Amino acid sequence: MKLNKFSQFKNNASRFHSIISVLSKYGLANWIKKEDPNFIKGLVISAQGESLAGLPFAVRLRMALTELGTTFIKLGQILSTRADIVGPEIANELSKLQSDTPVDSPEQVTQMVESALGESIKTLFAEFDFKPIGSASIGQVHKATLHDGKQVVVKVQHSDIEGKIRADIEILTLLASLSEKYDSQLRLYQPKSLIEDFSESLLKELDYAKELRNMSLFAQHFANNSAVHIPITYPALSAKQVLTMECLMGFSIADTEKLEASGADSKKIAALGVNIYLDMIFKHHLFHADPHPGNIWVLPGNRIGLLDFGMIGRIDSELQEAIEIMLLAASEKNSNDFTKQILKICTLPEGFNKAKLQRDVDEFLHEYLGQPLDVLNVSEILNHMSAIIRHHRLLMPSGASMLIRVLLMLEGSSQRLDRTFSVNDAIEPYTQQMQLARLSPMKFSHKLGRSYLVWERLLTALPDDIESVVSKMRSGNFDVNLQHRHLDAVINRLVYGILSGAVFVGGSMILSSSVPPLIHGVSVIGGAFIGIGSLLGYKLLRAIGQSGDLTNEKHK
Repeated sequence: MKLNKFSQFKNNASRFHSIISVLSKYGLANWIKKEDPNFIKGLVISAQGESLAGLPFAVRLRMALTELGTTFIKLGQILSTRADIVGPEIANELSKLQSDTPVDSPEQVTQMVESALGESIKTLFAEFDFKPIGSASIGQVHKATLHDGKQVVVKVQHSDIEGKIRADIEILTLLASLSEKYDSQLRLYQPKSLIEDFSESLLKELDYAKELRNMSLFAQHFANNSAVHIPITYPALSAKQVLTMECLMGFSIADTEKLEASGADSKKIAALGVNIYLDMIFKHHLFHADPHPGNIWVLPGNRIGLLDFGMIGRIDSELQEAIEIMLLAASEKNSNDFTKQILKICTLPEGFNKAKLQRDVDEFLHEYLGQPLDVLNVSEILNHMSAIIRHHRLLMPSGASMLIRVLLMLEGSSQRLDRTFSVNDAIEPYTQQMQLARLSPMKFSHKLGRSYLVWERLLTALPDDIESVVSKMRSGNFDVNLQHRHLDAVINRLVYGILSGAVFVGGSMILSSSVPPLIHGVSVIGGAFIGIGSLLGYKLLRAIGQSGDLTNEKHK
């Protein structure tokens, strides 16, 4: 393997060298050293690499991602949500990642806003504060005033960030593919699937117009709930790289000093916040996927405001069905049905052992769900379930992993506000409603209607399909493609057996006919053929005995 032969290297040679150099420094590119040692030799690696060798893998990974910049920090932040794949130790370490992206200059901000919105900043805003109130990996936030006097905040994407991210994604895609091929340890983390999900998620976050649509959708969902507020957006002052929204008058739930000074009812806010997210999950099947304390604000009147809708999770009908059946199966300690739903939504690895998974699930259900509800810990349950999934190397859909992460973060945020609050108690009414809704005539009729539509399409298309098959058969163009597995060895042995038998039988006929030359009345040619046939037959039987294919004992 030669890395410099790939198009991704040729397109971004300097960045490629930089990435491999950093990975090598932190001991994360051993497979490259093995497969393309000449490439590594050409890199300048700091002597610091030797002192880093003693650090845990999770710490070295965090340090490497931090040094590599925006794209890799975002990758780490997303990996921190996938404890089901990378494990809790790595996930916890990566959750410490913080972006230190340099702040853009006023000139860069002006150029970005004016190119995105097509007018000068002075025309668009009465006032614009070029000193950002916050800066993240993708963009920074500025305060501004509209011409009607309203206070707003403006998210402005960093200059040329999209080009840098796309180049890094191109390199990451190649490295993920190669690492999965050449590194058995990294293969366990399924890097190709991870990078595919990461790329899709990050490219969505680059589109502020999509975030604006998300905010409008959530505002519609909670239009009748005065206790929750989604910032008002300004589509005329927003675009792919710029998002203008209302400036909330409140503070983050992480700001404990302001929380205490405001006299807000923290118990009420904890219950309200959890119920808002449970409404998203169980009622709207669309949820805000980044509920860390900085994105949850306390507003006057014990209300809650939500920020940052760049990442959202969806619960499709298949996942919703699986969750309903799993909750029902869990209440009955039915490990068979519970396992079936896990297999339905997860991608299975090679050599998967279903019986072992079901035993682990059965033990899990009896260990946790036999306890009283008031002593159950949501975080412990979800972490244990994630550990089972990781142990069996199953790959959950991103929607399911986001859901687990949100529930874990909800418990942490609610405990920050009220240590006596129980997420279990809050979830129970929703699960009961879900189970009742599953048994309702309306739900049944809806399923029946969907089944009817599927059968109608099938039966409508059936006559045309039959006619097409018959037509191909009449014209001689009908082909049947069969796939076989491991038949080469079977065919080779069959031919080998026929050949050895034929040689042996031919030798016997020559021997019985006393075909000269003869030694003591025995045909030399016939004897030679019998000997060759016997040898071939012995070798065939020996090969069958060694493989176990004759009795199948060695495969048991």
